[in-house]
Amino acid sequence: MLGGRPVVEVVRLGLIPYQEAVRLQQVYVNRHRAGPAHALLLCQHPAVYTTGIRHRPYPAPLLDRLRQLGTEVHHSNRGGLITFHGPGQLVCYPVLNLGSFKKSVRWYVGELERTIISVCSRLGVEASTSPHTGVWVRDDKICAIGIHCGRYITSHGVALNCNTDLSWFRHIVPCGIEGKGVTSLSAELQRDVSVEEAVPHLLDAFRSQFNCQLMDVPEPAPAEEQ
Repeated sequence: MLGGRPVVEVVRLGLIPYQEAVRLQQVYVNRHRAGPAHALLLCQHPAVYTTGIRHRPYPAPLLDRLRQLGTEVHHSNRGGLITFHGPGQLVCYPVLNLGSFKKSVRWYVGELERTIISVCSRLGVEASTSPHTGVWVRDDKICAIGIHCGRYITSHGVALNCNTDLSWFRHIVPCGIEGKGVTSLSAELQRDVSVEEAVPHLLDAFRSQFNCQLMDVPEPAPAEEQ
């Protein structure tokens, strides 16, 4: 801690494959074995559909149909159901030890939602929560949230649609919620809002919401990724 506030490293990964991001998250999760080592991994992914934890597997024909679109499909250990990640979407994976904040998963998810609502507000979009997880503009989801938490160490996180191609979502029921749509910052503001424009707002909102200090650091060297 610095000045009584947790220090969170900010790692800007750029455009990376989903599976590489999963591996990197595990690298940062493992660092917590030696004590708190909070990190915020920022990235975008090439087009990919990911499924979360659910009681029954998705039908193989559905997953095959998605692969035929030219995308990868991966299962993950995050909460939630199926969603899409792609260029133009700001993906943020906080790897935190909640012991340095508050040992409550419900609190943590709420703080993530409030962080994204603040980001949207700073950019001029009025967003809110709903009975469903995530952040919404009316009945359209603008940010998906799906986390994993083991021994109070978090992984996975949030995916904020900036200037994402929303047509990819037409092939699924996002997060398994029928009758709802998706939107983006660009769609709401009727102008192009890039990931690069949104990142500073995300960092400011995260710093304020989690009462922490942020420190930019380089991506770990390959030797560290064991």
